[in-house]
Amino acid sequence: MHEIELWALIPFALMLGSIAVLPLVAEHWWENNLHKLYVALGLALPASIYLVANDMGSNLEHQMLYDYVPFIILLGALFVVTGGIHIKGDIQARPINNTIIMTIGYLLASFIGTTGAAMLMIRLLLEVNQQRRYKTHTILFFIALVANCGGILTPLGDPPLFLLYLRGAEFTWFMGLMPEWLFVGVVLIALYFVIDYYIYYRKEETVSIMADVHEKSPITITGKINIIYLVGIILAVSFLNPTYIPDMADHHAPLYVRFLREIVLVVICALSWLTTAKRIRKDNKFSWEPILEVAYVFIGIFATMTPALIYLNAHAAELGLTKPWQFFYSSGILSAFLDNSPTAVAFHTVAQGLPVAAGATLEAGIDVMLLRAIALGSVFFGAMTYIGNGPNFMVKAIAEQAGVNMPSFFGYMAKFSIVILLPIYIVTQLIFL
Repeated sequence: MHEIELWALIPFALMLGSIAVLPLVAEHWWENNLHKLYVALGLALPASIYLVANDMGSNLEHQMLYDYVPFIILLGALFVVTGGIHIKGDIQARPINNTIIMTIGYLLASFIGTTGAAMLMIRLLLEVNQQRRYKTHTILFFIALVANCGGILTPLGDPPLFLLYLRGAEFTWFMGLMPEWLFVGVVLIALYFVIDYYIYYRKEETVSIMADVHEKSPITITGKINIIYLVGIILAVSFLNPTYIPDMADHHAPLYVRFLREIVLVVICALSWLTTAKRIRKDNKFSWEPILEVAYVFIGIFATMTPALIYLNAHAAELGLTKPWQFFYSSGILSAFLDNSPTAVAFHTVAQGLPVAAGATLEAGIDVMLLRAIALGSVFFGAMTYIGNGPNFMVKAIAEQAGVNMPSFFGYMAKFSIVILLPIYIVTQLIFL
């Protein structure tokens, strides 16, 4: 195998730069999913040619077959199944009721994914709050709690965690992050309640409150069969892996054995599609566009990321990252402005290239404290900007369609993430890392 040359990382840098910059400078053009695919393939092709020409085609094959395919199939399964559950109703938008909805979303995020939980709960939250004048703060806290921080407890919760799971972290290991999950969740939920309580009783107009009191309807759930499918997804990811079926890790095993988990997830996805009434997905405004966007963009990310991962593994010691807090902030800052999935993988690769201290506890082939730092930084800091995690922009778009005045990209940071989230994350690091 040849040494990776530094210039081979340019396609990866351009790919991440495209994700961060094009939505801001060419929003209309970037909205077209085919344009995303053109960018992804245009950058993936030279990276792939370079790897094959330098006898590193096997690295590319592993990245695409054993990382990209499972990654996109899991996201697709969660997307289709949660898209078949519709929650509607209009209860009074009192602070306690809003806080309960937030808490339920936070609890769901780890088990049906941040994207699934966000899409499931955002329309209910908007319907409940439709008569209130002040609701921007509610959507901002929803992005932090449900679309990001809540997803830390299982590999299903957030894409970077699933990629760490594919690299050897046990499914149940992520449950060990519950102290951090509880701390951040309790602080954010309590802070939201205090802010919403103040706004509701001090700033909200009486006419808005009276309209909210009179316009009520009970909360109902349709498409309940998909709850069974969600349990099936959790069981498939928990038990259909090399820990329980060693042959799945054997490259000489038949394809149906190596990709047994993915086959089961596709079957669950098909069953959900066939057994869910079309009106339910119509009520959810279900569209294939969001998952196609993820699939197209990540073709480019996974292909161009391969030379970067090889390079990072070879030069990890030169980066000067050795402490958990360094991995927490480094993975966090990059996750905020790039995408948290490739960021988590990149820093896992850096950690793999470091010498292991005698007696250190390992998980996924790296020091367990470094893995904790990478997982926490990647997931929590995804809430720092609209582009840090996939659901963020989706929630923003849905809220704006409902008439909520959302802050700009930099306004979000100045008014919310830097002043509220960052101090909480710093305290979390000081306590736990």
